[in-house]
Amino acid sequence: MATFLYRLGRTAFRRRWLVTLLWAVVLGGVGLGAVKAPAAGDDGTSFMPGIEAQKAFDLIGERFPGSDANGADARIVFIAPDGEKVTADDHRAAIDELVSTAAEGPQVDNAVSPFKAGAVSEDGSTAYATVTYKVKAGDLTDAGKDGLEKAIDEARASGLTVEVGGTALASQPAAGGSAEAIGIALAAVVLLITFGSLAAAGLPLLTAVIGVGVSMCAILALGSALGLSMTTGTLASMLGLAVGIDYALFVVSRYREERANGHDPREAAGLAVGTAGSAVVFAGLTVIIALAGLSVVGVPMLTKMGLCAAGAVAIGVLVALTLVPALLGMWPNAVLSRKVRKAGKRGGNVGHHSESADNGGTRWARFVMRRPVAVLLLGVAGLGALALPATQLEMGMPGAEAKPTSTTERRAYDALADGFGAGFNGPLTIVADVKGAADPKAAATTIAEQIKDTEGVVSVTPPQLNEAGDTALFSAVPATGPNDEATKDIVQTIRAERPGLEADTGATFEVTGSTAMNIDVAQALQDALVPYLTVIVLLSLLLLLVVFRSVLVPVKAALGFLLSVLASLGTVVAVFQWGWGAELLGVEQTGPIMSLMPIFLVGIVFGLAMDYEVFLVARMREAYVHGERPAQAVVTGFRHSARVVVAAAVIMIAVFSGFIGSGESMIKTIGFGLAVAVLFDAFVVRMALVPAVLALLGDKAWWLPRWLDRVLPRVDVEGTGLTERSTPAGGDQRPREPVRI
Repeated sequence: MATFLYRLGRTAFRRRWLVTLLWAVVLGGVGLGAVKAPAAGDDGTSFMPGIEAQKAFDLIGERFPGSDANGADARIVFIAPDGEKVTADDHRAAIDELVSTAAEGPQVDNAVSPFKAGAVSEDGSTAYATVTYKVKAGDLTDAGKDGLEKAIDEARASGLTVEVGGTALASQPAAGGSAEAIGIALAAVVLLITFGSLAAAGLPLLTAVIGVGVSMCAILALGSALGLSMTTGTLASMLGLAVGIDYALFVVSRYREERANGHDPREAAGLAVGTAGSAVVFAGLTVIIALAGLSVVGVPMLTKMGLCAAGAVAIGVLVALTLVPALLGMWPNAVLSRKVRKAGKRGGNVGHHSESADNGGTRWARFVMRRPVAVLLLGVAGLGALALPATQLEMGMPGAEAKPTSTTERRAYDALADGFGAGFNGPLTIVADVKGAADPKAAATTIAEQIKDTEGVVSVTPPQLNEAGDTALFSAVPATGPNDEATKDIVQTIRAERPGLEADTGATFEVTGSTAMNIDVAQALQDALVPYLTVIVLLSLLLLLVVFRSVLVPVKAALGFLLSVLASLGTVVAVFQWGWGAELLGVEQTGPIMSLMPIFLVGIVFGLAMDYEVFLVARMREAYVHGERPAQAVVTGFRHSARVVVAAAVIMIAVFSGFIGSGESMIKTIGFGLAVAVLFDAFVVRMALVPAVLALLGDKAWWLPRWLDRVLPRVDVEGTGLTERSTPAGGDQRPREPVRI
């Protein structure tokens, strides 16, 4: 692989204009496709095959033909001024006018006045009207929305406070914007400090932005055909930008190192792609496998987000292997430090300006290796303490209550909770299959009455039979909010009553609705978390066994990965569930952690952890194989890789932290979780625990049974097959300096 990538790097350098033109054509092509493609429809993010709520949802579609439970809806909430009631003549007239106008809009299926539906609070201060549509939220046209928005503005002009919930006018989180801008700005500062060259700092940013541009345009172009939304693409944007910068950073850094060793620009580009590029391929492959593996969990939204992000990472790898060396070919000396460029202008050799024997990496490595036991105990104890809150992890699917109070959806949610009770925002939908009952109507009534008597249920609507008379549908309103633990208990209690009711009536029922759906999805994902984590850990053991040809190094890496994941999960629970420091991050409502977040965290952090493990430890193994003592090899690895790994981790943290400012709870939680996970994994596990463990293990760290050595495939990640090329023509082979530990 190293030889192939070496040739690829040299070819891209030589054919730089052609390679750059090809990427420009690709970007232009997918950009045109994104502009011309129809808008993406609703991606159905809430549904998961196999759970009870989904089965009940499917039964409704089957037994009540023509009813589209996926259709968009708008719940318009009216709040009268203090001391007044919505039933006053002027307010009533304004509400009726709004409902009439809304009913005439295109794509509207039905609009129900609160005065006909009895949707007025007991004190008369609040009322709501429901507008349902024939199409999903993603398929609503601007004309369908504009009429409703205009009617709402007219009602507000009458003196009423009007807020809108539901899916029809819900604000959609957008990928791009300030989050990426903040991340890019911070990354630019880190790169400038690391390289001391504007060109070297700008090149990884430029190529990463191009890669993300290709990825996001492709998602938009395929959105309608594959059901991809901007929410689906947010993770691809976030991760594509982070790994795109990092992978280009590794190649540029190795190019500078090879130039410092005296190689001409084209040879240095080939060696950089053949060595650092090999590690990029392996690291990118681990991220792609982890992201693609999300599809086995069984959540369509998770599958789409994982595959889109995997595609973005793949594009980032291709950009690093082709476009980066091509751009290096256009400005071969611009990425070198100012000191090296000045030496070249004075007639000096740009080579032999490699890193000194002592730098920050070597000093840190020696510090750790003089106190390995203390560093190991302190690191493990610290991460273990941070992981403790993870034992109290509660998973859910935050809705409008998690949005900022600046949004009309959150204000509508709060107004309905104040006027009608907390549980009104999360009613349970009960679908009763009365096909086997002697008296279907009586059976449905009995089921409804039994559920009404369940502790925690406030009210139940009368059952409505379908035309065939074999299925009944009604709603039950719990006393508590959708994400309250008590609501979960109510759902479980209702379901526990099913066997007795089935024996008494000959009919059965299932519970669905958005609240029950979220409860079932959260439980299914919680059940899938441990198996998925197990698979990821086993995969990391296998991959690192092949790369490092060692038994203990992969075990150490996998255990470190577990520590960083659990510590980051614990930190997320402490902030977003318990509320520790939540105000500092702009979290207005604490509660259960988004169900998808832990699975995302495990998959993504696995890939990123393997990145740092490969780039750091591979240089140690290379030095050990070439005859250095174990302790000396660790210091050598830190001399070459520590600075770049630290810069890469800081860039990752900067990019992910930029998303903490998002108003979307899901994006904010993922951004924070990934940022702290990279912080723990890179700076505690890889930079502290790894050298401490290797210092304690000594030669045993690189032990591999002979039979296993024969069986394992050989993957030249660090390009040892290019060793004979590492000395420039006419150059000298200086012996390695001994390193004091």
